[in-house]
Amino acid sequence: MMEKTLVILKPCTLQRGLVGEITNRFERKGLRLAGMKMVQLTDEILNEHYAHLSAKPFFQRVKDSMMACPVIVCCFEGVDAIGAVRTLAGPTNGRKAAPGTIRGDYSMSFQENIVHASDSLEAAEVELKRFFEPEEIFEYNQATFDFLYANDEY
Repeated sequence: MMEKTLVILKPCTLQRGLVGEITNRFERKGLRLAGMKMVQLTDEILNEHYAHLSAKPFFQRVKDSMMACPVIVCCFEGVDAIGAVRTLAGPTNGRKAAPGTIRGDYSMSFQENIVHASDSLEAAEVELKRFFEPEEIFEYNQATFDFLYANDEY
């Protein structure tokens, strides 16, 4: 099933000059970039985005990290995009992520772990609405589409 998912390139990614390398990994996999913009996250939006962590002792540290500089929010699309993105990203803790995954190749941290990736279809829908207006997510024919999937996969 064709899915759209949110990827946030975290401040550590921008500070380390890895934006192109990370977006390239998703594009090389065959995911279609449907939306992308740079934003400065606020306390308000992070309280909403990370509400599930609000009782944790590290909640403020997470928010401070995510506000250290702007982030780049991306919408990627593809068959089973949510799972594909999470597989490419690897486990949350970069020290435990396998080489070949984004976090395994670029992260030594649980917090400074390069990307946020939606973890379910429901989360992706909510998160994309949180960061994008409908007109900021684009539908277009990707020239390579017919070479990414068999005609009965989408």
